[in-house]
Amino acid sequence: MNHANFSPIPPFPVSRPRRLRANPLLRELVRETALSAQDLILPLFVRPGRGIRKEIPSMPGNCQLSCDTLVEEVGIARELGITAFILFGIPESKDATGSRALDDEGIVQQALRALRKAYPTEVLLITDECFCEYTDHGHCGILHEQRGKLDVDNDATLPILAQQCVSHAKAGADVIAPSGMMDGMVQAIRTALDAAGFSHIPILSYAAKYASGFYGPFRDAAESPPQFGDRSSYQMDPANSDEALKEVALDLAEGADIIMVKPALAYLDIIRRVKERFAVPVAAYNVSGEFAMVKAAAARGWIDERRVTLEILTSIRRAGAEMILTYHAKDVARWLR
Repeated sequence: MNHANFSPIPPFPVSRPRRLRANPLLRELVRETALSAQDLILPLFVRPGRGIRKEIPSMPGNCQLSCDTLVEEVGIARELGITAFILFGIPESKDATGSRALDDEGIVQQALRALRKAYPTEVLLITDECFCEYTDHGHCGILHEQRGKLDVDNDATLPILAQQCVSHAKAGADVIAPSGMMDGMVQAIRTALDAAGFSHIPILSYAAKYASGFYGPFRDAAESPPQFGDRSSYQMDPANSDEALKEVALDLAEGADIIMVKPALAYLDIIRRVKERFAVPVAAYNVSGEFAMVKAAAARGWIDERRVTLEILTSIRRAGAEMILTYHAKDVARWLR
């Protein structure tokens, strides 16, 4: 909408915006942004074993699950109206190259097959594509020494990242979501998927993923903290906005179908800029630290959890995101029923 074409708004007392706020039914009619369970993507953590439902202390209500309890959890979420899920794997063992990520019998591949058997078409299964959960050093790819320091070897990581994605597609993934912020990752994945007969599988790229302090609880959940240094050499500087548009443009040119901004709450301006510039589907990740802060404050009686959570998620939708990855998903779906 071009606001420059609006005629001048007459001043008070002719204009009284409160007229549209007095009646709650009228407030609903003129509401500009809607939030529903269909907008939400629930992140889930799967690990080897059976009968496992291990709560994550820093993320109340979220658990590490084995494949059997994962199927149950997805069933519970479906009953609430949630139909989209993103899977993160915690392997039996880790090594320097994250080789377990490439195993067709790996934990995410097993989870995909179990879910696909239980829910052939009823759910959308997205898989996070990265190596931080699978490497013993906790970084997002193969390491090499550069200027006397260990860092991720971007180009050496691309082929194994593409291999991981093809393995997940074979196991039943509906959407591939690369999160490692490697240069050229979308092109490598798109080429590999197409060559393997998966040209119909879309890519949801973590195109604008920042080196954020909001990820702490996730690293507990996925058991993936870096064993040295940080991820600032490949994730974005939180101070940068124009760079996000460059990253998004590159990923779209390489074949991305959906763009993600991560985190969400401190980056609403990025969501808005991406949406206005590119007019493509935008996802936003309401990350673990954002979730944990709300839970902690609510537990102390400092805030109204329901009201604050709905306000936060609505603000993310208002900024321009069509879909929100959030650990609040089940609670929100209950509240919106």
